[in-house]
Amino acid sequence: MKKIFTMLSLCLWVFASSQDNITITLEGQVDDFSSGASAHQVVAPSSASFDIPFDVYNNGTTTQLWRITRYQVSVPTGWADGLCWGHATDPFGGTCFSSSQMNTNPWTSPGGSTVLFDIQPGEHGKMKVSIDPADGVYGSGHYRYYISGLNAAYLDSVDLIVDYLAAVKPLKETVGVSIVPNPASDYINIALNGVESINIKITDVLGNIILKEVIASSKKLDVTEFKSGVYFIVFEGNGVKSFSRKIIIRH
Repeated sequence: MKKIFTMLSLCLWVFASSQDNITITLEGQVDDFSSGASAHQVVAPSSASFDIPFDVYNNGTTTQLWRITRYQVSVPTGWADGLCWGHATDPFGGTCFSSSQMNTNPWTSPGGSTVLFDIQPGEHGKMKVSIDPADGVYGSGHYRYYISGLNAAYLDSVDLIVDYLAAVKPLKETVGVSIVPNPASDYINIALNGVESINIKITDVLGNIILKEVIASSKKLDVTEFKSGVYFIVFEGNGVKSFSRKIIIRH
């Protein structure tokens, strides 16, 4: 009897975990960032506004009318954010809302017929998030985006964490970095001069963090799994100003 109850509980848990039939990915990618998965973390390239596009898939069997609720979990004072939400086939990118329109926390997209649209089974909506860190206001912003039906019941969500890095001290003149080969296809060698160790983050052009490492003197990194394109290596360490170097991966 206990075994039957355990199996029933497991089946109910699996059903409850998957009944929303929603998958949330970065535009054009496959990793699922929906509820239960890890947050998507990016480094702000500057204090200027930048976009992070998500695809929200309807994996169910019925047509959906979804709304988006933005919740600022923890955001530095002065930062602004916006949102565009529309069908994947909308050539205009959907309906966009500015930070002045999204002036409550949480904020939910309107439910009128002019902004709602059908997402049929197998289709997806596009949610483009815009983040605008305040100039000189460094820190980390934590945002959560809920997917809900017309009754505003939350069905799923995705978390976004944005890091805007601060300069600590002027860069030491004795610090040197060598990155070879560049362009690279299989590996890169990073060699340091003037510091014992330093933290690095490798990001793509959208600010998505691809890799984190601690470099002591030198390090050989495998880049065979990186997609061809432009990446940035952000260097951070005690007593030095954060700086970056561009690398190109070609396969």
